[in-house]
Amino acid sequence: MINSGVYNYINVLDKAAAASWIRNEVIANNITNEDTPGFKRKDVEFESYLAYELEGADSKTLAQRVAEVDLDNLKATAYTEHSGLSTRLDGNNVDVDAENAEYASNQIQYNTLIDSINYQFNMIKAALQ
Repeated sequence: MINSGVYNYINVLDKAAAASWIRNEVIANNITNEDTPGFKRKDVEFESYLAYELEGADSKTLAQRVAEVDLDNLKATAYTEHSGLSTRLDGNNVDVDAENAEYASNQIQYNTLIDSINYQFNMIKAALQ
């Protein structure tokens, strides 16, 4: 993380990429436990924290709101989804097909975030040359 408000956009992208990475690990764990009786699928909450941080006065631009984001509030939080709901008799609620689709979607999101970070650094590099 770069300790300057000027680079907050890159820092927010970095936090989002880290959350996406954690989500990949959580989804992989869900898939691994597909046959574990009583296992409840988990997911990661990040997007609502980001949306809350980006809320602001209508008079502010998105860039101004990103510059004011408190990075300490952007933490990925793993949680058990529908802990009381079971789709199978053994109490497990993992749908491996849904998990694989979510994994693929999240991998695309992660790659896009990494590409965006690289693009931002390339823009800085070009400006410095």
